[in-house]
Amino acid sequence: MIAIDGPAASGKSTVARQLARILSFSFVNSGAMYRAVAWLAHAHKVNPNDSVAVAKQLISVAFQFGVSDKESFVLIDNENPDRHLKEEVVNRTVSAISALPEVRAFLLPHLRSFAELDNIVMEGRDIGSTVFPETAFKFYIDAAPEVRARRRAAQGLKDNLAYRDRADSSRRSSPLVIADDAEVIDSSSLSINGVVDEVVRRLREKGLAQASETNR
Repeated sequence: MIAIDGPAASGKSTVARQLARILSFSFVNSGAMYRAVAWLAHAHKVNPNDSVAVAKQLISVAFQFGVSDKESFVLIDNENPDRHLKEEVVNRTVSAISALPEVRAFLLPHLRSFAELDNIVMEGRDIGSTVFPETAFKFYIDAAPEVRARRRAAQGLKDNLAYRDRADSSRRSSPLVIADDAEVIDSSSLSINGVVDEVVRRLREKGLAQASETNR
């Protein structure tokens, strides 16, 4: 499995999705899982800072995690929340939800279970450091704050990146960190294809056979 970590708007999700396509791996968006929990809390009027209430909500519904057409999905009581995951209320509350140890403990085994379904590229904030610390293929995609802010604006999202960075890096449970053995790539001056090409090059150097052949 390949771990792609990085802060918001660094380009990691797009890179991970494109890399998975090139390698014929499945793409797993761990951020979507946390956003789904944030949406669930909002839909049931649960305070995202109330760890006890959020934990109770998690066990009151049925979650299903899987892969379809080489991309991860999550269903909550058979409903796909995907269309809600970029809503403003989710943008505002996902950092608080992600900081709850109960949420991270709930999602951790489900995230790990994706590796049993297929070869995967998983993106997130603690994939190389916590979810799959044993993988030899770890990347941390970063970019200058002003570049990330422009990218976020271009996506039509208004969440405060400085706040997200502080929240993600300072949370007690699995904070955003660069794993000691991760390959760091600054995407500030690179196109998505440029970042993907660099990841593929480094994967080849690490001996990943699939990276020797591309499907572009």
